[in-house]
Amino acid sequence: MTSDADPTEPVLVRATPQTTAVIRDQVPVTQLADFFDRSFQRIVEVVGEQGVGVAGPALARYHGPPTDVADLEVGFPTSAPIIDAGNVVAGSLPGGQVARLVHQGSYDQLDASWGRLQGWIHEQGITPDHALWEVYVTEPSPEMDPNDLRTELNWLVAP
Repeated sequence: MTSDADPTEPVLVRATPQTTAVIRDQVPVTQLADFFDRSFQRIVEVVGEQGVGVAGPALARYHGPPTDVADLEVGFPTSAPIIDAGNVVAGSLPGGQVARLVHQGSYDQLDASWGRLQGWIHEQGITPDHALWEVYVTEPSPEMDPNDLRTELNWLVAP
């Protein structure tokens, strides 16, 4: 079944809780790319060593809006909980009502899409929660056009 809905327009969806394997840190925004690269590589190693499956694309969950420093966890959804291994720990994404839109384009334009989603949430009279996360639907590669990137923005809202 196909949908005529434009994924780049905000919508409300029902999310189910999801187990994750993540690394959490407070990282200067100027060092996020290196943090993501190192973290994703290490997480894939740990998940593979434990025989747990990666159950979807990479993600980042933010614990508050980033300023000069982002308090975040990066990782992957998993088919089962992992056993903590050093800085790679079991985590989760919350279930519930989520305001969502798909950002099309480079990562350096994500702030504008988050602002658009936040504005839509307020226009709808919905109360945003503290939980917000990105799902990197398109895996980046050095040779790709950044305009081809798709990032799903998710913001938990009060029911």
